[in-house]
Amino acid sequence: MKVNFAPLVEMRGISKSFTGVRALDNVSLEANSGEVHILVGQNGAGKSTLIKVLCGAHHPDHGEFLIDGKKVRIHSVADARRLGIAVIFQEFSLVPFLDVAQNIYLGRESRDSRKMHTEAARLLEQLGIPMDTHLLVNDLGVAQQQMIEIAKALSQNARILVMDEPTAALSEHEILRLFEHIRRLKQDGIAIIYISHRLKEVFELGDRITVLRDGCVAATLVPSKTSINELVSLMVGREVDATYRRRFCEMPGEIALETRALSAVNGVRDASIQVRSGEIVGLAGLVGAGRTELLRAIFGADRKTEGEILLGGKRLMEGPEHSVASGVGLVPENRKTEGLALIRSVHDNLLVAALPRIFPNHIYRFRKAARVVADLIERLRIATHSPKRLARLLSGGNQQKVVIGKWLNAGSRFLIFDEPTRGIDVGAKAEIFSLLDSLVAQGAAVLMVSSELPEIVAVCDRAYVMRDRTIVGELQRSELTEENILRLAMHHG
Repeated sequence: MKVNFAPLVEMRGISKSFTGVRALDNVSLEANSGEVHILVGQNGAGKSTLIKVLCGAHHPDHGEFLIDGKKVRIHSVADARRLGIAVIFQEFSLVPFLDVAQNIYLGRESRDSRKMHTEAARLLEQLGIPMDTHLLVNDLGVAQQQMIEIAKALSQNARILVMDEPTAALSEHEILRLFEHIRRLKQDGIAIIYISHRLKEVFELGDRITVLRDGCVAATLVPSKTSINELVSLMVGREVDATYRRRFCEMPGEIALETRALSAVNGVRDASIQVRSGEIVGLAGLVGAGRTELLRAIFGADRKTEGEILLGGKRLMEGPEHSVASGVGLVPENRKTEGLALIRSVHDNLLVAALPRIFPNHIYRFRKAARVVADLIERLRIATHSPKRLARLLSGGNQQKVVIGKWLNAGSRFLIFDEPTRGIDVGAKAEIFSLLDSLVAQGAAVLMVSSELPEIVAVCDRAYVMRDRTIVGELQRSELTEENILRLAMHHG
């Protein structure tokens, strides 16, 4: 099919303020038919606000919209849907205990169930993913759920598809499959606005790139005429090296944590590792290898069935409460559901794990609490106009800092990080790694899971590799390369 590169959607001079804070300032963006237009920027740059304006969730203070060159009104989500605009957010809007067809036609269900399932199957076939439409969404993997979100958008005759961090929870194989589907949508003339923090994807997938910074358009570029370092500089407004470098640990201290032939109810089996004070140790492997499960078993969130966990040479008693009391902190993969109380303030979240330590006599003193919180906010450079601000209103990078701050406040000396930079921007990533570096320099020990192999290579003193829920190898600093990690993870000798 010949693709017509006509402007399909245009946003002109869009401005939006919230309680005096300007989130968008005269932003213009267009997406052509058959084009992937990538939108990048630090957290808080205005990407989410711009997308919510486009889909009718927010009404702009100034600006206009054009579809096929004609001015249109977008005052509601229904307006956007009628105009063929669909958004696939990072958190899916599927109903787990309805089947595939019911989710695709949610709110537009047909009385003819057989016809609805036939149409749903046809849409999925069109996407190249034949699937039983009677399956419950709850029984599907993340990649399959994402395809259902795309099918749902196409069922609404969407011509403009916005994808917000679509690869955040996907494996490398699933990402390649998704890219194939996106290229197929391009051939069908659909305009795609694609938000990503993964700069590698920007160059692999993008036809054009728009960089947002502080609510303004910093630049619109063609991938072949720019570089990762230029993009990063545009995002943060200064020259930055996109690859993080740290001072590696030459002489690690005593063994901080050791597992001996650890097995657990979550499937982890015969896992033996050591982490010494002063070092960052990586835990690598493909999705499903058991990395998160091992972290949960160490922390005591999932019960062990065999083996030992030693902290500072002493056996660690089972259960998260004993881990916390012994100085172990876990920064979980999903900070929103497991790391934070989103409807509580930054102040409350920073204090929650530290109350017994700060107030050993069980008498709460507000001034002391406020001082502790203010010191942490300054030390971690948490961007919030007030400690009273709700955690859910912070950007991803600042939410992550609050979770880390919670454990620092609790006096944790052994810190477990599960995907510490997932869903946060380049500038915040460098800050998180700099923070980890300063913690281990002060004698703490860190065990870190990351699906981003360049992060493991750039940040870790050494790494263990997992496959099939067990440890299959250890790589010293001199051996730590992406190729060696993948060779172990994929069982390539």
